[in-house]
Amino acid sequence: MSFFKKLKEKLTTQTETVTEKFKEGLTKTRDSFSGKVNDLVARYRKVDEDFFEELEEILIGADVGVNTVMNLIDELKTEVKRRNIQDPREVQSVISEKLVEIYEAGEDISPRINIQDDGLTVVLVVGVNGVGKTTSIGKIANKLKQDDKKVLLAAGDTFRAGAIEQLEVWGERVGVDVIKQSSGSDPAAVMFDAIQAAKARNVDVLLCDTAGRLQNKVNLMKELEKVKRVIEREVSGAPHEVLLVLDATTGQNALNQAKIFSEATNVSGIVLTKLDGTAKGGIVLAIRNELRIPVKFVGLGEKVDDLQEFNAEQYVYGLFADMVEKEEA
Repeated sequence: MSFFKKLKEKLTTQTETVTEKFKEGLTKTRDSFSGKVNDLVARYRKVDEDFFEELEEILIGADVGVNTVMNLIDELKTEVKRRNIQDPREVQSVISEKLVEIYEAGEDISPRINIQDDGLTVVLVVGVNGVGKTTSIGKIANKLKQDDKKVLLAAGDTFRAGAIEQLEVWGERVGVDVIKQSSGSDPAAVMFDAIQAAKARNVDVLLCDTAGRLQNKVNLMKELEKVKRVIEREVSGAPHEVLLVLDATTGQNALNQAKIFSEATNVSGIVLTKLDGTAKGGIVLAIRNELRIPVKFVGLGEKVDDLQEFNAEQYVYGLFADMVEKEEA
């Protein structure tokens, strides 16, 4: 049984709505990436070095990342030789199989937020301005509420004009309170107030917004470190998650941002927004392979429930949905 058939069988046991969200959300990447792979397969009668060179270009063009692509091509060559594959059409199934293997890397990766069994869970959300950080916080708060968690938001981005008000709008929209101070206040002081309020109200999860002024990298990093120190002092073991929000449409620039933030904070997961808005959805694999940080959530649309927990198999299905359904038929 091919990997495509195994994938389809596995996904039938999962939520059909989620499967469709990944399929629809990855339309641009699928049309670009899969279309080029289909064209490549149609033009070649055998799997040779020229075939792999063109495939390499397609993968790099999808922002999979040069290092990741080199590893993937090497593994594909080994697998093609091992299975004695001659027909280029059979390589498509092997590609999808290897993409899942690259992401999972033999680890049991959970997209779930690390919720504490007892006491307050503090989640620090970081990222540069304009990536959809505040919107992501609102959508994560909504998901947690659906899981019957009591949630509170901390408006720690006190410098960007309108940031506090934007978080308040999301708080009202999903029915969650926001702890804030005036614009320009010390973000660490906001975190202190928010933690005290969360403890007093027996909150399950405190989601903390932060500033994202990457223009002055040194000041931003010092600010984040100060915020972290306050959180660590007030709540044992916190922050329990540090989620970095990245804009998928910025491609390799997102990877550079991830490296910078990883230097300042122990980033535990990625929230990749606007994945539906790019034809270069391979950035998911580049981030995972080069930084060893799991993607926790992906943005697959504008609606409040379009932020989905990342699933490597759903992702690969989204990339190759046409092939999966064609083979099933």
